[in-house]
Amino acid sequence: MQKVVTFGEIMLRLATPDYKRFIQSDHLTATFGGGEANVAVSLANYGIPVEFVTRLPENDIAGWCVAELRKMNVGTGHILRGGERVGIYFLETGAVARPSKVVYDRAHSSIAEVGKGTFNWKEILKDASWFHWTGITPALSQGAADACLEAIRTANELGVTVSCDLNYRKNLWKYGKKASEVMPGLVKGCDIILGNEEDAEKVFGIKPEGFQVEHTAGEVDAGEFESVCKQLMREFPRAKKVIITLRGSINANHNTWGGCLYSDKLYQSGRYDITHIVDRVGGGDSFMGGLICGLLTYTGDDQKALDFAVAASCLKHTIYGDFNLVSVPEVETLMKGDGSGRVVR
Repeated sequence: MQKVVTFGEIMLRLATPDYKRFIQSDHLTATFGGGEANVAVSLANYGIPVEFVTRLPENDIAGWCVAELRKMNVGTGHILRGGERVGIYFLETGAVARPSKVVYDRAHSSIAEVGKGTFNWKEILKDASWFHWTGITPALSQGAADACLEAIRTANELGVTVSCDLNYRKNLWKYGKKASEVMPGLVKGCDIILGNEEDAEKVFGIKPEGFQVEHTAGEVDAGEFESVCKQLMREFPRAKKVIITLRGSINANHNTWGGCLYSDKLYQSGRYDITHIVDRVGGGDSFMGGLICGLLTYTGDDQKALDFAVAASCLKHTIYGDFNLVSVPEVETLMKGDGSGRVVR
């Protein structure tokens, strides 16, 4: 079985219960989450060996976090200890016309203070077949961007497949660099590129003509994004596949969900109508986890890999927390068209 390594920040998540606003809540529910850690948990649930790499302080909160990852069968042997704090994010879950809200408290977290030479990437990646990162990591600090670039270059030297989720977060780029200045140098080392409807535009200025993400109530036309995929592949010739997730937001609780993949041609998934979202945080990460699993499992069948990713992330919308806690048989059942939700006895 091929081993996957993911690299980034994991945070303590403090969320209001029962759709309450921050100002209404007298307590918060504590879990953990973060883009690359979420991908790692998905892969572990699918039975794929996976190692999550980060830096955490030497305290009990960090110990709790590592224990949660181990409980999910995620490898933690290359997590470094140092620095002063675990990053935190606060989540207020929206409903109907009121969107969800995220407040970050992650400045000066342990991972933000890493740099070139912090991690021994040749040792970490020596037995790996896949390395995954997201655009969140280089947004944290120049040092984190340098460490990420070092990992990508080492993976390229070792012949390890590199994937990235562009994951643009405007509220994170605060250390004096823009995403458009940093990301191209990292993405040019990637074999697989994932983005959502607006990531390519926000980071690289690449967009489908006439498309506005604010007006995506209901269906999003996958065909509109073929040009985006082709432009990204021209810009980053190493890339073998470009994938776009397609979310139509009817309201905070009701979305349509699908995706498209471009390699030798454009592949399109079916569309899911998710009418009662439990938790959409981590939806893109669950897609990425499903995609990596699909590409490793259904070798040469891009359509089936895409369908697995979309079904996996559809199921994530029914699960509370950042992590997608589903199995391969559950995803494949939905892929086959059984979305009835009938009790399994």
